[in-house]
Amino acid sequence: MKVDDRRVFWIALNLVLAERPDIFRKVIQEFHSVAEAFKADPGELRRLGVDEEDARRMTSSLALDQARKEVEFVEKKKYAVLILGDEDYPEYLREIFDPPFVLYCAGRADVLSEPAVAIVGARHHTPYGRAVAEKLAFDLASRGLVVVSGMARGIDSVAHWGALKGGKTVAVLGSGFGQIYPKENKLLFERIAEKGAVVSEYPLGSPPLAYHFPLRNRIISGLALGTVVVEASQRSGSLISAGFALEQNREVMAVPGNVTSELSRGSNWLIQSGAKLVRDWEDVADALPSPFREKLLSQKEREPELRPNLTPEETRIFDCLKIDSLTHIDELVDETGFSVSELLARLLEWELAGWITQHPGKCFQRRI
Repeated sequence: MKVDDRRVFWIALNLVLAERPDIFRKVIQEFHSVAEAFKADPGELRRLGVDEEDARRMTSSLALDQARKEVEFVEKKKYAVLILGDEDYPEYLREIFDPPFVLYCAGRADVLSEPAVAIVGARHHTPYGRAVAEKLAFDLASRGLVVVSGMARGIDSVAHWGALKGGKTVAVLGSGFGQIYPKENKLLFERIAEKGAVVSEYPLGSPPLAYHFPLRNRIISGLALGTVVVEASQRSGSLISAGFALEQNREVMAVPGNVTSELSRGSNWLIQSGAKLVRDWEDVADALPSPFREKLLSQKEREPELRPNLTPEETRIFDCLKIDSLTHIDELVDETGFSVSELLARLLEWELAGWITQHPGKCFQRRI
């Protein structure tokens, strides 16, 4: 059988059973090859737990026809499809209890096998959480670690953007590539694929169903040496990622937060329960196994410089802005002596350059 034919069968089985990994596992354990499963008697498939409709899709030509179309689209888009058991399947992910049998990849599949750290957190973050996640991702990526996250709104997206400034990042989706979620992250998807990789175990047309996201969290932690949680409530999905990391015998870390903030309860609880407390990239490096720890810490003296070249007047304005909190335009007027129009013109220029972020109510925050 040709390699392409073999992939068609694996993709076809994934189209049918991507959301039932337990049944998927039974099917591939029962038959000598995936191709044999498609020649089986429907009753035999039903005995393994395949429902009647899915058994019909497998024993007719429907699933294989859909898979061939999927392959055509994959080739057109230059995506990769990684099959569990193949040499190019990422080793860290292969080690977990329930690795995905099929993994779609947009971008550089080789990045999936590089040393990585996951950074996850709240969708509705504070300015403090944003600042910490962005800087931590940048510092780690600029020193050669891949930053893995879920491309969700909030801390995940911030971590990806921060990593892109310094190196490579990997996003794990809870939907297929044909239905990127959230939609506003289409540009982020493209940028990540240029320097790193976007992966999903779900077929191309799969929608972002709610129960996909807890399942995909095992892939986020499975690709990484450790997982860092930056802001998480007590019911946050980020705690699910931390739980998977613990089950996978990977390091669990968390950034401490304001004890009165709901968004810090989950991360503070992790630290109270024994997770490594993270203040900066060195704390992350110190928690990693050898030789990764030593390699990162050897770069301790190399501090990447993000601060732009500014005139003395611009420096006066820039220094009034804070990384971990917001500064209102009126406060800038009082502290610098510049008019509102002068400040807004300069701030817009810096926002377009990616140095600051504007928040509702004319509040500003430094990003570097």
